[in-house]
Amino acid sequence: MSLILASNSASRRAMLEVAGVVHSARSAEFDEEWVKERHVGDGESLARRLAEGKALSIGTGDDWAIGADSTVSVNAVRYSKPHDRDEATRHLRAFSGQTMLLSSAVALARGGRIDWGHAETARLEVRPLSEGFIGSYLDAEWPEVGQCVGVFRMEGRGVTLFDRVEGSHFTILGMPLLPLLGALRQRGILAS
Repeated sequence: MSLILASNSASRRAMLEVAGVVHSARSAEFDEEWVKERHVGDGESLARRLAEGKALSIGTGDDWAIGADSTVSVNAVRYSKPHDRDEATRHLRAFSGQTMLLSSAVALARGGRIDWGHAETARLEVRPLSEGFIGSYLDAEWPEVGQCVGVFRMEGRGVTLFDRVEGSHFTILGMPLLPLLGALRQRGILAS
C-alpha cells in the first residue's frame, strides 16, 4: 500500500514532506475545466468536487490517493489561474481593496471510491494595490504565480498583497493539512 498525491503542486508536496508523510506524486488525469463549467454552488463545494475528482483519477487498488484543489472568488466572481501575465494583471486589479475567499479541499480515495474529504475557506483582505506595485510584483513573481489561482504564493512575496488574513495557513497554501493528517492517522497510514 502506498500514498499518492494526485498533484504536481510544489507547495502541496512540500507540506506533506515537512510533515514527514511518505508519498509519491503523480499528475491527476481529470478534466477540471469540465467540472468548473458545470458547477453550481460555492467555492468550497467546487474545491471539494475537484479534489475528489483528482483523488479518484488515481485512487485504484490498495493505494491511497490524495486529491486537493483550491478556488478563489472575489465579489461572487470565481477566478481561475491566469493564462498569461496580462490576465494576472487584470486579476490583481480586480482583487485590489477587496475580500478574497480562498477555498481549499482535500480528499482521500482508495479502490475507486472516496473514503474521506474536507473543505474550508479562508478570508483574505487584499490591500489597495497600485499599478506600480502590480507591475513590480509581477516582475518579481511571474511566471511562478501563474500556477496559483489567486496569483500569489503566501510563502513568497504574495504575503505583501494582504492587510489581513483569517483562516488556516495550510488552507491558504492549497490543502487543509491538519484535517488530512488526522484522517491519515485514523486509517493507520500515519502513526498515531
